[in-house]
Amino acid sequence: MNPTVPFSQEMDGFLYRILLRWLESPGASFPQLYPLISYLLVYIQAISLNSMVNNHRLMQKPSYLTGMSYLLITSLFAEWEILSSPIIVNTLMIWVLGQMFAIHNSNKPKTILFNIGLAIGIASFFYFPTMVFYLLVMLGIFLTRPFALPEWLVVLLGGLTPYYFFISWIYLTGRWETFALPVINVSRPYFFQSTWSYIAVALILITVMIGIYFVQLNLRRQLVHTRKNWTLILVYMAVAFFVPFVNINDRLDYWVLVAVPAAIISCAAFLYPTKKLFPVTMHWAMVALVLVTAYLLP
Repeated sequence: MNPTVPFSQEMDGFLYRILLRWLESPGASFPQLYPLISYLLVYIQAISLNSMVNNHRLMQKPSYLTGMSYLLITSLFAEWEILSSPIIVNTLMIWVLGQMFAIHNSNKPKTILFNIGLAIGIASFFYFPTMVFYLLVMLGIFLTRPFALPEWLVVLLGGLTPYYFFISWIYLTGRWETFALPVINVSRPYFFQSTWSYIAVALILITVMIGIYFVQLNLRRQLVHTRKNWTLILVYMAVAFFVPFVNINDRLDYWVLVAVPAAIISCAAFLYPTKKLFPVTMHWAMVALVLVTAYLLP
């Protein structure tokens, strides 16, 4: 109804800038194209995330609650509905997380690790601070597999591969003098938002904390590799929470990377309670807040 035309920031990668240039002409005549693409991405991410949680049996029984949680959480802030570079990165990072879950019993771990590194390298071409997620991969290898230096090097090789081709292209096309690496700047992001945004943050935090409680409560009943997967999810949340600090601009849309692990943990808060008063209350409180922020506020 009120589409926002996205614009690139200093930390956005060149692939995101190219995408915006491609969409500039059709977006000028049909600005609803931007939220439509963003919605499709978020919906695909919700389906993929829900399927991943069910396939790896992170919960005691399969459900659609992970996808529902992701759609609810990403709808709480208007900035999370814009076609931003972190929204695109979430698509790749959900795939990376699924590969990390599957690596413990793979017959070709080096192939998977190379693809994981390659995916993060490509994701950094959309949003450069995504490189921080190499910490998640390294910790994931450390938690799920015995130490083997070649496997660690394969991940780095996969991440450097897109940069090798990119720098080669810059050199061969004579753009070397105009090329500059993105600047890494660790700073404290500021959160100046409305009261409704703080209510949304409180709802997410309460749901995540309750979810962590029920995850810990049911962890003993699960297999060893499933426990390691839950550790990966917590590490993912810590790394995703740190990414906005490796930034120059203070924008709320960079925090959408936290929505992936938050949705998985929130699923436990909606699924496990025997008394359904809390999950029902939190669900409809989030739905009401989405309606208020989307339609009633200016």
